[in-house]
Amino acid sequence: MSLFSSLYDKTLMWAQHPKAPWYLGGMSFAESSFFPIPPDVMLMPMALAKPEKAFHFAWITTVFSLLGGLLGYAIGYWLLESIWPMIQSVGYEAKYHQIEGFFKEYGVWIVFAAGFSPIPYKLFTVTAGATNMALLPFLLASFVGRGARFFLVAWLMKIGGERYEANIRKWIDWLGWIVVILIGLYLGFKLL
Repeated sequence: MSLFSSLYDKTLMWAQHPKAPWYLGGMSFAESSFFPIPPDVMLMPMALAKPEKAFHFAWITTVFSLLGGLLGYAIGYWLLESIWPMIQSVGYEAKYHQIEGFFKEYGVWIVFAAGFSPIPYKLFTVTAGATNMALLPFLLASFVGRGARFFLVAWLMKIGGERYEANIRKWIDWLGWIVVILIGLYLGFKLL
């Protein structure tokens, strides 16, 4: 079944839309504070569709991710008590305390690592605010970590876009179903 390849084709088409940079900025902002889908899923096809603008798209993603990180920081700083019941209801209380421990152990370096890695960055922005991390080091580590990640993605799409695109197209349905199965297994174990 070619469900994922048709979704992939639509994503490439949307990536060429004139308002796509605005959507990329909005998604980058939201992902850093509350939205679950990383902006890479838009950045990659946009950089593939327009490799000459790949670094421009990386700047958009970085800047709006940083602004969203500020919102996440503010949520943690001012609203943690208000959102705590929601954190508990989705079972993230233990994750929050684990991340809080990372902040005590690694300080600003954990923000840099979380910004670069595929770990949900929003958990770290909220925790940075909740633990009263100094704002300037938070912003600097976020800017460097997020920027390095998004510029790496843009650069890879720019230099090998056509080659990668052929491989992505070839394997997208298999990869999509593998992700669905892994999510299903995770949810199944979580419910048991």
